[in-house]
Formats: sequence, structure tokens, C-alpha cells
Amino acid sequence: MTAVVAAVVVVAGLVFAYFQRPGNIDSAQYGSDTGMRCGTTVCQVVIGKSVGEDLVELLGGTGGGRIRISGGSGQFIFEMTIAESGAAVNDRSLQCADAAVGVCLVHGARGTDLLGEVLIRKDGTWSRAQAYLATGGFLGLHDVDEDGTADVVAVQLACDGQCANAFVQVFSVVGPELGCTTAAPARDQLPGWPAPAPKLSQLRPCAD
Repeated sequence: MTAVVAAVVVVAGLVFAYFQRPGNIDSAQYGSDTGMRCGTTVCQVVIGKSVGEDLVELLGGTGGGRIRISGGSGQFIFEMTIAESGAAVNDRSLQCADAAVGVCLVHGARGTDLLGEVLIRKDGTWSRAQAYLATGGFLGLHDVDEDGTADVVAVQLACDGQCANAFVQVFSVVGPELGCTTAAPARDQLPGWPAPAPKLSQLRPCAD
């Protein structure tokens, strides 16, 4: 479990480094998207979802992508860091939960791993939150602690992927990590599989 938890921190570090690049336009207001590029090609809409009065869209291209938001909160565009990191996105790569704090999770596969990034709408403004890694084939949203804000649920392989054991790791998007479930002998024995939705009482502190 230690290697997996550390990997999440590594992904976050890579995202931080990415946003220090000169010329990065993350979270800039945008006007016309005519000719806007995603990687080496013109951006194409992959999928869009409504979050209250806002429309969140994934834009994809060859070697890159963007996340476009328009509506009552204003107009914003974010670089899609998981696309820059080699993750493939499709029409199942966007999940959103509308609430007082709106949450959208963008995820895609890179090999056998899932990479994810989260955007949060709070007080009428969208911003970027943490980046996530799931090694066990699932990354999604569920309000585990029932505070009205969706949490990120990730399935991780135990034993550094050398065995079939798996556990669920849960992150709050507005606070500290919520914890991990006890490892099960196989993924299909995790609570709620294939869409794990553990209860807060099933979590314990994750191993360091």
C-alpha cells in the first residue's frame, strides 16, 4: 500500500511542476475557441456535462487536451494534465456531482493505471484541486463522509501489484485523505464493486 499512496503524491508533484512552465494558460478566461489546439491538433469536444448552470466539456486532440467551462460561473479553460501525461480520454472520462461545492473528476487510462484530476466549483469560481492515481481499475466520485461534497474513490492494488489483493482509498477534495478499506482477496469483493462506495465506518488510516 505504501508504494501506491506515495505514487499519488508523485502524480501531484508532476502536476505542480507542469503548471510552472512558461506560457501555461491554466484557468485563464477565454474568448473564441476557433483554432484552439489540444496537443498538435485542433481541439474536438469529447463529452460535456451540466453542473448547475455551468457546462463542463472535455476537449481532446493528439497529445493533449483541455477542460472548458462556460455558464453562470463565467468562462474558463484548464489544461488537461492527464492527457499531457499520456492518459486516453473518451466519452466516459468525465464525472460530475452538483452541490454547494461542485466537483468534476476527469480520468483516463494510461496502460493499466487510471490517472485523474479534479476541478471544484466553490463560491461561484472553478479551480483545480488534486491529481490522483488508481492502480486497481476504478476512479470515481462518491460522498463517502456524507458532508454534501463528493469525494474521490480509488481502487488500489496491494502488494505493489504482485498479488490480487485490492483496497479502496478515499480522498476528500476539500480536506485530508479520509482513509482506506482493509484489503480484500480480489477486487470483486470490495464494497460496491464494480463501483465501490464504502461507508466512512469501513475506512481506517492508510499505511504511510
